[in-house]
Amino acid sequence: MWKFIILSFCLVVTLASDVLEFTDSDFAERIKEHDTYLVEFYAPWCGHCKRLAPEYEKAATVLKDNDPPIPLVKVDCIESGKETCGKFGVSGYPTLKIFRNGEFSQEYNGPREANGIIKYMSAQVGPSSKELTNLKEIETFLEKEGVSIIGFFDSEDVKLKATFQKVADKMRESARFGHSLSPEVLKKYGYTNEVVLFRPKHLENKFEDTQVKYDGDKSDKQELEEFINKNYHGLVGHRTTDSASQFSSPLIVAYYKVDYVKNIKGTNYWRNRIMKVASGFKNRVNFAISNKDEFTHELSEYGFNYVAGDKPVVAARNAKSEKFVMEGEFSMESFEKFINDFLEEKLKPYLKSEPIPEKNDEPVKVAVAQNFDALVNKNEKDILIEFYAPWCGHCKKLAPTFDELGKALEEEDTVEIVKMDATANDVPSPYEVHGFPTLYWAPRDKKDKPTRYDGGREFDDFIKYIAKHSTEELKTYNRNGKKKKDKSEL
Repeated sequence: MWKFIILSFCLVVTLASDVLEFTDSDFAERIKEHDTYLVEFYAPWCGHCKRLAPEYEKAATVLKDNDPPIPLVKVDCIESGKETCGKFGVSGYPTLKIFRNGEFSQEYNGPREANGIIKYMSAQVGPSSKELTNLKEIETFLEKEGVSIIGFFDSEDVKLKATFQKVADKMRESARFGHSLSPEVLKKYGYTNEVVLFRPKHLENKFEDTQVKYDGDKSDKQELEEFINKNYHGLVGHRTTDSASQFSSPLIVAYYKVDYVKNIKGTNYWRNRIMKVASGFKNRVNFAISNKDEFTHELSEYGFNYVAGDKPVVAARNAKSEKFVMEGEFSMESFEKFINDFLEEKLKPYLKSEPIPEKNDEPVKVAVAQNFDALVNKNEKDILIEFYAPWCGHCKKLAPTFDELGKALEEEDTVEIVKMDATANDVPSPYEVHGFPTLYWAPRDKKDKPTRYDGGREFDDFIKYIAKHSTEELKTYNRNGKKKKDKSEL
């Protein structure tokens, strides 16, 4: 009897979930029932999915009663939704995507806790483009700070309007969209069935058009989106902490006292000089200006601990994420020379590095940016390298094990154990470090393709991995990680 009651209770709880579950058999139809959905593609065994589940459930309970409703959906990528997950290119779990009007719209890049999901998704509904019904409304819209993308249409049925609306839905977080069907507005601005990007008044200049018209395929939303992204920041964009991720490499940034609230004239004094030089390098490299006080941490990555004076300092990053610094005082001539040298690859990359250790004879070798090439890349041994942070608790816990590992393999001729403080040194490509500790295995003949080590952190785990993957069999351990018997014992 009690088993029946408990089973019934569990069944009620399961049925009461406000998260909808779609499968391969019904996804295509059910995704059309509401204007906007958030869909989680998950795997039942995934730890991150399990941690997300209660937050996702709480958000679903609130958002189902939103006006309009925003249903939250989950799709099992291992069993009932395997084909659907494949169709939408899901390769990791959980993956969250936003769907609008039955179609994939964009990746979900918001928070993973309930309140954050609710706030983020609530902002995804409602008009993504403001209707501008008369001249006063469009003038007021254009006076606001920031770039404006406006569609001018003579009817609701225009093909470009549908494309414009889909792009506005997708880009609503990063750009302001408006549209008008008013005959007086169309006549005043001289556009009919066109999409136009308007630059904000404080960024208007003589080096580029204030208005840029889209001339691409009227039904191609990807082409329209690319047009907006390409022209949004103009020749020399105003790069802030909020917009920094929108600027791609190769990128040259001038840092100075950028202030479009209190000092527009002074800000544009330097920007206009930068633009005059930059106009000779259109479509070859991206340019931006940034406030030196907002980017003190970034400037420290280029070796600037403090930027004094009014003149800009200039730094660059290429497509390989190598960093470069313009030497000397800013002038239009020195700036132009720096750009040419940057594009012609004549500059030596800037490396943030600790000094090369005077002694490096401990079992675990110390790598810094300045000796990394010699110690790791050109070393004919296999390398296990740890990228750590001095303050990291997990790194401190790993340290004695790593030292023990170094001592155990000290007599090996073909393997080296290395560590590097990734907070005090630039991490070279192709290594990627987003958390601490991060470990890589770099075989001697594949130094350009190191493998991320995600195995156990105990001594035996490391030994077994190295013994199995070493280019040559170790002297002291067999391929299974078992210690070989000393010849004297045989």
